[in-house]
Amino acid sequence: MIARRAMDLVFTARSARVCFAFAALSIAGCAVGPDFKKPAAPAVSRYTSTPVSTTQATPGVAGGEAQRFVRGGDVSRDWWTLFHSPALNALIDESLKNNADLKAAQAALLVAHENVLAQRGAYYPNLSADFSATRQSQSGTLSPTPNNNAFLYNLFTPQLSVSYVPDVFGLNRRTMESLRAQEESVRFQMIATHITLSTNVVVAAVQEGSLQAQIDATHQLIDINTNMVKILQRQADKGYASGLDLAAQKSQLAQTVATLPPLLKQLAQQRDALAVLVGRFPSDAPAEHFDLAQLQLPQDLPVSLPSALVEQRPDVLQAQANMHAASAQIGVATANRLPNITLSANAGSTALAMNQLFHSGTGFWGIGADIAAPIFQGGTLLHQERAAKAAYVEAAQQYRSTVLTAFQSVADTLTALDQDAAALKAAASASDAAKVTLDLSERQWKDGYASYLSLLGAEQAYQQARINLIVAQANRFADTAALFQALGGGWWHRSELNRDQDEH
Repeated sequence: MIARRAMDLVFTARSARVCFAFAALSIAGCAVGPDFKKPAAPAVSRYTSTPVSTTQATPGVAGGEAQRFVRGGDVSRDWWTLFHSPALNALIDESLKNNADLKAAQAALLVAHENVLAQRGAYYPNLSADFSATRQSQSGTLSPTPNNNAFLYNLFTPQLSVSYVPDVFGLNRRTMESLRAQEESVRFQMIATHITLSTNVVVAAVQEGSLQAQIDATHQLIDINTNMVKILQRQADKGYASGLDLAAQKSQLAQTVATLPPLLKQLAQQRDALAVLVGRFPSDAPAEHFDLAQLQLPQDLPVSLPSALVEQRPDVLQAQANMHAASAQIGVATANRLPNITLSANAGSTALAMNQLFHSGTGFWGIGADIAAPIFQGGTLLHQERAAKAAYVEAAQQYRSTVLTAFQSVADTLTALDQDAAALKAAASASDAAKVTLDLSERQWKDGYASYLSLLGAEQAYQQARINLIVAQANRFADTAALFQALGGGWWHRSELNRDQDEH
């Protein structure tokens, strides 16, 4: 008997919930506020004022290959493999697994996704169960008593309550829309972190190779200058060289030695940075060391169409998602100014003893509807709506700024790659010429046909030419990585980044 009464009670609650659902469908209207429209792609056909196609080549120099820009080309999934460095590939794989910033961004995406799922519960009725047990003593002259006229008794009351808020003006729908857009914003922020991380590892490896090469060149220059001091010292002891020449050479040696500690410091800091990027402590830095001569410069570089760039860059897509969220918030603010309807029902049983629950005469139920409309709020709701509209304008302008910055980034990188090739060619020519000049000056000085000051000048020119060549080589590798980042990093080919995060 008790079980059957309980089933009747549950059935009553379920029937009420179904009624509420049909009521909601029958009275629900369109969601207030603007429907978001994705901004159109910019009406431009190229990034730079003058088109670039193929860069200059510098034969015989690491990173001296010509690079061809493939218009409309697609960015590969693992673009860093184009440098053909297994050590670099291993470090990037390690960083994508262990980097703390990327893990934090992934956790932030999970937070945003769970918030969406939490808000989705507003579409359904709320069902709650309650059971209360009390012992009461009533006044014999003022209070009613149970049917048995007892003034001291126990009271047991189990009940189910159902409430539902029909989304008449789209408050829930616009809130859900805003949260979904915010989730997309966080997702693209995570993707940007992913792309930036891989690019930073490549650049850090290139900079390490550059610094190591500069250190090696500086050691060679120190050896050259040390030998020159020894030669001058012997000549000065025999009276063939002046003390002024010896002092000048010692000064040159000291200046060259002084350039070494800053390079060693930068190299150590670069290795510390590389360790942190891959999720390690500096004391546990990766054992890999990089040499620019062992890296291969990618020769065919994709250049996405301008209309495709806005669909690829995660910062642009994040700005678009923020704009979408701001648009939905206008609907939220508008709906808050309109009436709100709440449907409710409850059913239960009240008895003086547990074994009497759900018996005939102990049951109760109720169905109700409530409508509340704001009348005077001191202008709060009005100004909140105006603020939401202003926030949308802000988001729209931020989107435009992000698009312009994205195009600027690609244009700057294309120009940099073109000029990097020219700079490398010039640096290689300058280095070759400086080496020839140094060799001739040294030979002529030994034979007595040239002054020592001319030899000193040749040494200084050769030292600077060597460093400039190494820097020019590193710039080509680093700016190539920057182009892949500027074009969006190929994230759309990675299933773990491109999958739909929504659950239906």
